[in-house]
Amino acid sequence: MPSKNFVLGIFGGGQLGKLLAIAAKRLKIKTYIYTNSIDSPAIYYADDFIIGSYLDKKKLNLFIKKISIITFEFENIPFSILKNLEKNIPIFPKPEILKTLQNRISEKVFLNNIGVKTTEFKKLERNKLKSLDNNFFPILAKTINLGYDGKGQTFFKNKSEIIKYKFPNDQYILEKIVNLTKEISVVIVAYKNKIFAYEPIENLHSEQILRQSISPARINRNINEEAKTIAIRIAKRLNYRGVMCVEYFLKKNGDLLVNEIAPRVHNSGHLTLESYNVSQFESHIRSVCNLQSIQPKKIMNAIMKNALGKNIYKFIERKSYNKEFFYDYGKMHVKEKRKLGHLTKVF
Repeated sequence: MPSKNFVLGIFGGGQLGKLLAIAAKRLKIKTYIYTNSIDSPAIYYADDFIIGSYLDKKKLNLFIKKISIITFEFENIPFSILKNLEKNIPIFPKPEILKTLQNRISEKVFLNNIGVKTTEFKKLERNKLKSLDNNFFPILAKTINLGYDGKGQTFFKNKSEIIKYKFPNDQYILEKIVNLTKEISVVIVAYKNKIFAYEPIENLHSEQILRQSISPARINRNINEEAKTIAIRIAKRLNYRGVMCVEYFLKKNGDLLVNEIAPRVHNSGHLTLESYNVSQFESHIRSVCNLQSIQPKKIMNAIMKNALGKNIYKFIERKSYNKEFFYDYGKMHVKEKRKLGHLTKVF
């Protein structure tokens, strides 16, 4: 058990940071949030917080003087900043892991090198668009770095469309669209000496944004076990510590392709708050703070729905029913497609 002076530093102040701070408080772990925005619901649940740029060295130095270790709720913190901070304080997961996974090309190369299948991909070369094979289409162009929930992504049905498009630079990855039957995810928690997997979760997206998650995923036993095995293998090869989510495409022929890896707690794992003996948030706190490990066990089936933009008001105004759990993240501004809350129903 950490000492009384132990303080967990968390980069990011959104809903994931909020739910991590709540989980930490239940475990009597103090938290200190570092965020770059006043519109950060996590700051109201932490023991302390600081608002500043992730490039502000003075504020970062003040931050690390008050904490014992660092973790994060999102993965797009500059690697150079994390690497420099690591000289003075432990960071989980390790900055080198973020460096690999922040870049969509290096992420896929890593996966392919350890024998894990991904979608077919190419790096954008604007001067070679005409040489692209017609069979490579349709494709999705994504920024190599940053971008989430459909941001920084453009769909191209054929070669003529992409030739006409004006890319600002070459920092894009082109991914072949998969003929899939489902999208699923597996949340794992990696402790010092053991790794546990939650049951696969089935995810429904629209406009590249997660709308609904179902646990357990409606897949056969072989695919279930394969998805968990691959996720655990990835965590081992990364020498991972904490909670991680592996997102998959399930093709109609039964092949599993890894779409991407989230080195943090994940939206699809929100339903673990009510449907498991230990949530993804508590698991992450336990792992990075070196607390006693708990093997996740599903105790209920669940469906989770995201509340996006103005749709949040429908969730707030609706009647509550038995075995339903609504979370309003408490964000200041209502924006189109912004994740503002979620509703989980267990059964």
